[in-house]
Amino acid sequence: MKASIDPHIKEILPDFKIGIIHYNNITVSDSPQMLKGRLQLFQEQLYFDLDEKELTDFPGLMEWKLAWKALGADPNRYRHSAEALFRRIKKQNYLKPVHSGVDMNNFLSLQYEIPLGLYDEDKIEGDVEIALGTEQDQYEGINNRLNTLTNIIVAKDNSGAFGSPYVDSLRTAVTEETKNALHIFYLRPSMDRDTALELLTAASNMFTGINGGDAEFYIL
Repeated sequence: MKASIDPHIKEILPDFKIGIIHYNNITVSDSPQMLKGRLQLFQEQLYFDLDEKELTDFPGLMEWKLAWKALGADPNRYRHSAEALFRRIKKQNYLKPVHSGVDMNNFLSLQYEIPLGLYDEDKIEGDVEIALGTEQDQYEGINNRLNTLTNIIVAKDNSGAFGSPYVDSLRTAVTEETKNALHIFYLRPSMDRDTALELLTAASNMFTGINGGDAEFYIL
């Protein structure tokens, strides 16, 4: 599988970059108590931080909000997934454990303040392109709604869009049957490549530490 970025995005955001991690031979299951505890504690700490701070005080959230707007999406109507998670926590609507794949993905998104997408690689058909969505880019999302992704970044394969930093599709969702996964990190545009590689190294080690398997990563 190859991954690429549509040049049109780079024309709008010259520093736009994506982190890609491929996981092989993972075991997704009920999260261990350690991960459940860390995720709960992190949310509780964030809740107290959010009592004293605005969402715009978090650099990652703010940078992605500006990128969202620059690409043509309404940041007040369609919020990127990291901001949506923070807003849930601000209301004390904490995330409940799902399984070791989703829980780790949520933890990393909260930690790095950026949107992430985790997909079952065996359900992806052909190569992946990161592009700007049009009104033709639609799918049934994990929010149980039909989502139209006009002016929102999407990840597409030969069958069409399957993910975005807004909401992901049911078609490629990771389950406890998943053995190989694709992890897309929508990195802060301002982040330099060395820092981004350090982030991907740490994230892949945390993910495989919980889910086993091995990881290969790179930056687009």
